[in-house]
Amino acid sequence: MTDRTDNARRRQIVMIVGAAISAMLPAAAMAQETVAVAGYGGAMRKGFDAALVNPAAQKLGLKIRSETHGDLPSIRVQVQSGAPAWDLVHLGGDECARGESEGLFEPLDLSKLDDAAIPAAARGKSWVATNYYSVVMAWRTDKAKQPPKSWADFWDAKAFPGRRAVSGLAQETLEIALLADGVAKDKLYPLDVERALAAIKRLRPQIGVFWTTGAQSTQLIKDGEVDLIAIYGSRVSPVIEDGSAVQFTYDQGLLGYGCIAVPKGAKNAAKAKELALAMISPEIQADIIEKMDNYGPVNAKAYEVRKFTPEQLAKTNSSPQNAAKQVLIDAAWWAKNGDKAEEAFKSAILQ
Repeated sequence: MTDRTDNARRRQIVMIVGAAISAMLPAAAMAQETVAVAGYGGAMRKGFDAALVNPAAQKLGLKIRSETHGDLPSIRVQVQSGAPAWDLVHLGGDECARGESEGLFEPLDLSKLDDAAIPAAARGKSWVATNYYSVVMAWRTDKAKQPPKSWADFWDAKAFPGRRAVSGLAQETLEIALLADGVAKDKLYPLDVERALAAIKRLRPQIGVFWTTGAQSTQLIKDGEVDLIAIYGSRVSPVIEDGSAVQFTYDQGLLGYGCIAVPKGAKNAAKAKELALAMISPEIQADIIEKMDNYGPVNAKAYEVRKFTPEQLAKTNSSPQNAAKQVLIDAAWWAKNGDKAEEAFKSAILQ
């Protein structure tokens, strides 16, 4: 009897413990299904979440904890700590390329991607581009007698008089200077930094402002403080929609991109990788066209899974008609040479 009673008691205890563990499993599973996604803030982040993160998470049944990071250095610190708080991070293309070279990210299996859909320059072994942005030339239509058509026109102060503004960062500004100086789009990289700086020096008397934030660039052209400007397409579009006498062109624009990566050691790395792949699927990439004005999908097949109006395609920077006019920024070049180029650029513009 004693043995039978003890066995019965043991079975009862096992059943109680088992039931308790079973009751705990859904909560634990749900905790594991929460993916922390960190990126930049502002309106761009809202559009990014609405177009990519949230639809992908819904498709996979994941919960998202949305956070803000402080660029690549903050991610580097977290990885070095051995316990990063973020599972997926949204960065600039050069940051993804540099982070990969430093071994900061988990590998991604991109083997199933169509090589023609996402350019080789827009992905690595541990990161992939998610969305294109553009740097374009814009001008005040109430000041220009004729619209400029190229960066060479932007540099031609006689034919196109007026105050100019360009970014105070080397990336993108060096590219447009070389295009203005006659370098062909397909010969842009590796960048000839000295030649670019010489071109900027020639235009220096006409450059009234080296802007430092997107908001500042918007205000400069909206208020007429400058007559011509190198500006993000997403920043100039609202100015035009508000009725300002401003226009822009995608001709000789620069296509840059945001990208995603999974920090090495991320707690929910497996789910984060699933989320990353879902975000670059054609079906979800197509949402960018409808939810992120003047941005564009990186996956070219996004244009095949849904029918878009001519107006939508005209506004989307990576639509076939607009992408052909622009040049893709080489993030790998900037990851390798960016510090030296930035130092030389800062020194030149401060003279």
